[in-house]
Amino acid sequence: MKIPNNLVVVRGGGDLATGVVYRLMRSGFQVIILEIEKPTVIRRTVAFAEAVYRGTAAVEGLQAIRVKNAREALHNLSETRVPIIVDPYGDSLSILKPHIVVDAILAKRNLGTSINMAPIVIGLGPGFCAGIDVHAVIETNRGHNLGRVFLNGEAEPDTGVPGVIGGFDAQRILRAPADGVIRIEKEICTRVSCGDIIAYVEDLPVVSQLDGVLRGLITDGLWVGKNLKVGDVDPRCKIEYCYSISDKARALGGGVLEAILYLLRKEGNG
Repeated sequence: MKIPNNLVVVRGGGDLATGVVYRLMRSGFQVIILEIEKPTVIRRTVAFAEAVYRGTAAVEGLQAIRVKNAREALHNLSETRVPIIVDPYGDSLSILKPHIVVDAILAKRNLGTSINMAPIVIGLGPGFCAGIDVHAVIETNRGHNLGRVFLNGEAEPDTGVPGVIGGFDAQRILRAPADGVIRIEKEICTRVSCGDIIAYVEDLPVVSQLDGVLRGLITDGLWVGKNLKVGDVDPRCKIEYCYSISDKARALGGGVLEAILYLLRKEGNG
């Protein structure tokens, strides 16, 4: 089983991770994604994690395909296809032995990534300390430093406040009103109005707080915890944004690419 020398393993397949994967693949790297059994992805139309549920997922000309194990993943690598394995703990890494591992779970905390997983390990957002947990940290907070590479220290702490889009921040986020199973009433890309019921958690409604386009919505039938983010309304009302990688995701992809190239050059210089 031959391991390509340009292989990157990315933990996480959400929309921001997908932006990272897209930029890496366009730059000549081959990528394998590791995901959990039931991803709680919101922007599913631009997330490779959707392949966990559907078997395949296409984003801007690239395709993710769910595979069973590391051997099948290596067999399915190509310039336009990224294999995705359900492997929440990274067990496949001992077989794949990649030179580069990227933690793009964006859990705001470290869920088990260590600096010993590969010669180059990169973490996105809060929860990682460059030089201790990983070799580099990428800033994920919107603003002046978005996408910045840190070779020492940490990214900014989680603010708990969503980024501003179209003049709205917290109002655009749909959250579960209680613990329970979610039942979806509307589809991604639907135009919605303030007061519309988007979903139910048990018998409690999830209601839009503004007019816009439903840009993201969690998978129907999942169990969700109270206050979990389950959807995203975009007040800009651009349906095409539902099908394209966001500016933030592309910025994070650029930061990861910069970190990889810098660390590879540093290795080459001894």
